[in-house]
Amino acid sequence: MQKLLRMTHQREIILDEIKKCKTHPTADELYERIKKKLPRISLATVYRNLEIMSESGLINKLEISGRQKRFDWDLQQHDHIYCVQCHRVDNIDLGDSKNVSLPEQDSHGYMVSGCRVEFYGICPKCNALRVKKRKGKGKKMACKSKCGSKGLSDKQREVLDALAKCKEPCGSKDIAAATTLEAKQVSCQLTALKKKGFVESPARCKYTITNDGKSALA
Repeated sequence: MQKLLRMTHQREIILDEIKKCKTHPTADELYERIKKKLPRISLATVYRNLEIMSESGLINKLEISGRQKRFDWDLQQHDHIYCVQCHRVDNIDLGDSKNVSLPEQDSHGYMVSGCRVEFYGICPKCNALRVKKRKGKGKKMACKSKCGSKGLSDKQREVLDALAKCKEPCGSKDIAAATTLEAKQVSCQLTALKKKGFVESPARCKYTITNDGKSALA
Protein backbone atom coordinates (compact mmCIF):
# COMPACT_ATOMS: atom_id res chain seq x y z
CA MET A 1 0.00 0.00 0.00
CA GLN A 2 2.83 2.42 0.82
CA LYS A 3 4.35 1.88 -2.63
CA LEU A 4 1.03 2.66 -4.32
CA LEU A 5 0.64 6.01 -2.55
CA ARG A 6 1.95 8.96 -4.54
CA MET A 7 4.09 11.12 -2.25
CA THR A 8 3.14 14.69 -3.09
CA HIS A 9 5.01 17.70 -1.72
CA GLN A 10 2.19 18.26 0.80
CA ARG A 11 2.40 14.69 2.07
CA GLU A 12 6.17 14.88 2.38
CA ILE A 13 5.85 18.04 4.52
CA ILE A 14 3.10 16.45 6.67
CA LEU A 15 5.13 13.29 7.23
CA ASP A 16 8.24 15.32 8.04
CA GLU A 17 6.35 17.36 10.65
CA ILE A 18 4.90 14.21 12.28
CA LYS A 19 8.42 12.79 12.61
CA LYS A 20 9.62 16.03 14.23
CA CYS A 21 6.94 15.85 16.95
CA LYS A 22 8.10 14.33 20.22
CA THR A 23 4.52 13.38 21.11
CA HIS A 24 1.63 12.18 18.94
CA PRO A 25 0.01 15.26 17.33
CA THR A 26 -3.61 15.83 16.37
CA ALA A 27 -4.56 17.08 12.90
CA ASP A 28 -5.15 20.57 14.34
CA GLU A 29 -1.70 20.63 15.96
CA LEU A 30 -0.07 19.49 12.73
CA TYR A 31 -1.98 22.11 10.75
CA GLU A 32 -0.55 24.90 12.93
CA ARG A 33 2.97 23.64 12.19
CA ILE A 34 2.47 22.86 8.50
CA LYS A 35 0.85 26.19 7.53
CA LYS A 36 4.11 27.93 8.44
CA LYS A 37 5.69 26.10 5.49
CA LEU A 38 2.58 25.89 3.31
CA PRO A 39 0.56 29.07 4.04
CA ARG A 40 -2.14 28.19 1.51
CA ILE A 41 -2.88 24.72 2.84
CA SER A 42 -6.26 24.24 4.55
CA LEU A 43 -7.14 22.24 7.64
CA ALA A 44 -9.40 20.03 5.51
CA THR A 45 -6.46 19.20 3.22
CA VAL A 46 -4.32 18.21 6.20
CA TYR A 47 -7.15 16.01 7.54
CA ARG A 48 -7.66 14.37 4.15
CA ASN A 49 -3.98 13.61 3.61
CA LEU A 50 -3.58 12.21 7.13
CA GLU A 51 -6.51 9.84 6.52
CA ILE A 52 -5.08 8.75 3.16
CA MET A 53 -1.62 8.21 4.63
CA SER A 54 -2.99 6.22 7.58
CA GLU A 55 -5.16 4.06 5.31
CA SER A 56 -2.13 3.36 3.11
CA GLY A 57 -0.14 2.22 6.14
CA LEU A 58 2.38 5.05 5.93
CA ILE A 59 1.47 6.34 9.41
CA ASN A 60 -0.61 5.07 12.33
CA LYS A 61 -3.85 6.69 13.48
CA LEU A 62 -4.47 6.55 17.23
CA GLU A 63 -7.92 6.80 18.79
CA ILE A 64 -7.21 7.23 22.48
CA SER A 65 -10.27 6.85 24.72
CA GLY A 66 -12.58 8.32 22.09
CA ARG A 67 -10.73 11.64 22.05
CA GLN A 68 -9.44 13.55 19.04
CA LYS A 69 -7.47 11.33 16.66
CA ARG A 70 -3.70 11.48 16.90
CA PHE A 71 -1.05 10.32 14.47
CA ASP A 72 2.16 8.35 14.86
CA TRP A 73 4.94 7.79 12.30
CA ASP A 74 6.33 4.76 14.17
CA LEU A 75 4.77 1.71 12.51
CA GLN A 76 6.28 -0.84 14.90
CA GLN A 77 3.87 -2.41 17.39
CA HIS A 78 3.96 -0.42 20.64
CA ASP A 79 1.61 0.83 23.35
CA HIS A 80 0.73 4.32 24.58
CA ILE A 81 0.03 6.30 27.72
CA TYR A 82 -1.95 9.54 27.83
CA CYS A 83 -2.31 12.34 30.34
CA VAL A 84 -5.84 12.75 31.69
CA GLN A 85 -5.25 16.49 32.19
CA CYS A 86 -3.50 17.85 29.08
CA HIS A 87 -4.26 14.76 26.90
CA ARG A 88 -0.64 14.44 25.79
CA VAL A 89 0.15 10.98 24.38
CA ASP A 90 3.52 9.21 24.71
CA ASN A 91 4.90 5.77 23.94
CA ILE A 92 5.28 3.35 26.83
CA ASP A 93 7.82 0.54 26.89
CA LEU A 94 6.47 -2.51 28.69
CA GLY A 95 9.62 -4.54 28.17
CA ASP A 96 9.02 -8.21 28.93
CA SER A 97 6.02 -7.47 31.17
CA LYS A 98 3.55 -7.63 28.29
CA ASN A 99 2.72 -11.31 28.10
CA VAL A 100 -0.64 -11.51 26.36
CA SER A 101 -1.71 -14.73 24.71
CA LEU A 102 -4.05 -14.07 21.77
CA PRO A 103 -6.52 -16.74 20.67
CA GLU A 104 -7.16 -17.15 16.97
CA GLN A 105 -10.89 -16.86 17.61
CA ASP A 106 -12.84 -15.78 20.70
CA SER A 107 -16.08 -17.18 22.12
CA HIS A 108 -18.19 -14.68 20.13
CA GLY A 109 -16.73 -15.78 16.81
CA TYR A 110 -14.31 -12.87 16.30
CA MET A 111 -11.14 -13.61 14.36
CA VAL A 112 -8.48 -11.97 16.58
CA SER A 113 -5.76 -10.06 14.71
CA GLY A 114 -4.12 -8.12 17.56
CA CYS A 115 -4.61 -6.14 20.75
CA ARG A 116 -3.99 -2.64 22.03
CA VAL A 117 -3.09 -1.81 25.64
CA GLU A 118 -3.89 1.72 26.79
CA PHE A 119 -2.53 3.38 29.92
CA TYR A 120 -3.47 6.71 31.42
CA GLY A 121 -2.16 8.94 34.18
CA ILE A 122 -0.65 12.39 34.71
CA CYS A 123 2.35 13.55 32.67
CA PRO A 124 5.44 15.06 34.41
CA LYS A 125 4.55 18.63 33.38
CA CYS A 126 1.00 18.44 34.74
CA ASN A 127 2.20 16.70 37.90
CA ALA A 128 4.75 19.46 38.50
CA LEU A 129 1.99 22.07 38.11
CA ARG A 130 -0.19 20.20 40.61
CA VAL A 131 2.63 20.15 43.15
CA LYS A 132 3.31 23.84 42.56
CA LYS A 133 -0.39 24.61 42.94
CA ARG A 134 -0.59 22.78 46.27
CA LYS A 135 2.48 24.59 47.62
CA GLY A 136 1.15 27.97 46.52
CA LYS A 137 -2.40 27.41 47.73
CA GLY A 138 -1.70 28.64 51.25
CA LYS A 139 0.06 31.75 49.97
CA LYS A 140 -2.80 32.59 47.63
CA MET A 141 -5.35 32.25 50.43
CA ALA A 142 -3.34 34.70 52.52
CA CYS A 143 -3.09 37.33 49.80
CA LYS A 144 -6.65 36.93 48.46
CA SER A 145 -7.96 40.06 50.15
CA LYS A 146 -4.93 42.01 48.99
CA CYS A 147 -5.24 40.88 45.38
CA GLY A 148 -8.99 41.49 45.20
CA SER A 149 -10.38 41.67 41.65
CA LYS A 150 -6.88 41.53 40.19
CA GLY A 151 -6.19 38.02 41.54
CA LEU A 152 -5.23 35.44 38.94
CA SER A 153 -6.20 31.81 38.76
CA ASP A 154 -3.53 29.26 37.81
CA LYS A 155 -5.01 28.97 34.31
CA GLN A 156 -5.08 32.76 33.82
CA ARG A 157 -1.50 33.07 35.04
CA GLU A 158 -0.44 30.32 32.65
CA VAL A 159 -2.10 32.11 29.72
CA LEU A 160 -0.56 35.47 30.66
CA ASP A 161 2.85 33.88 31.05
CA ALA A 162 2.59 32.38 27.55
CA LEU A 163 1.50 35.75 26.10
CA ALA A 164 4.36 37.53 27.84
CA LYS A 165 6.80 35.27 26.00
CA CYS A 166 5.22 35.92 22.59
CA LYS A 167 6.96 38.55 20.49
CA GLU A 168 3.84 39.14 18.38
CA PRO A 169 0.06 38.64 18.83
CA CYS A 170 -0.89 34.97 19.36
CA GLY A 171 -4.01 32.94 18.63
CA SER A 172 -5.70 30.71 21.21
CA LYS A 173 -4.26 27.57 19.56
CA ASP A 174 -0.74 28.99 19.75
CA ILE A 175 -1.26 29.72 23.46
CA ALA A 176 -2.70 26.23 24.03
CA ALA A 177 0.39 24.69 22.41
CA ALA A 178 2.59 26.58 24.88
CA THR A 179 0.52 25.62 27.96
CA THR A 180 -1.20 22.60 29.51
CA LEU A 181 -4.61 23.99 28.50
CA GLU A 182 -6.86 23.12 25.56
CA ALA A 183 -7.82 25.79 23.02
CA LYS A 184 -11.37 26.08 24.46
CA GLN A 185 -10.00 26.57 27.98
CA VAL A 186 -7.60 29.22 26.69
CA SER A 187 -10.48 31.09 25.01
CA CYS A 188 -12.44 31.18 28.29
CA GLN A 189 -9.43 32.52 30.19
CA LEU A 190 -8.74 35.15 27.51
CA THR A 191 -12.30 36.45 27.84
CA ALA A 192 -11.88 36.82 31.62
CA LEU A 193 -8.46 38.44 31.25
CA LYS A 194 -9.76 40.96 28.69
CA LYS A 195 -12.43 42.06 31.19
CA LYS A 196 -9.71 42.67 33.75
CA GLY A 197 -7.69 44.68 31.23
CA PHE A 198 -4.78 42.24 31.29
CA VAL A 199 -5.16 41.20 27.66
CA GLU A 200 -6.04 43.10 24.48
CA SER A 201 -6.86 41.99 20.94
CA PRO A 202 -5.09 44.12 18.30
CA ALA A 203 -6.40 41.86 15.53
CA ARG A 204 -9.26 39.38 15.22
CA CYS A 205 -8.54 36.20 17.19
CA LYS A 206 -5.07 37.50 18.11
CA TYR A 207 -4.07 38.55 21.63
CA THR A 208 -1.29 40.36 23.46
CA ILE A 209 -0.60 41.06 27.12
CA THR A 210 -1.12 44.62 28.38
CA ASN A 211 1.11 46.53 30.80
CA ASP A 212 -1.45 45.80 33.55
CA GLY A 213 -1.18 42.12 32.65
CA LYS A 214 2.61 42.24 32.97
CA SER A 215 2.25 43.96 36.36
CA ALA A 216 -0.17 41.22 37.48
CA LEU A 217 2.44 38.57 36.67
CA ALA A 218 5.15 40.36 38.65
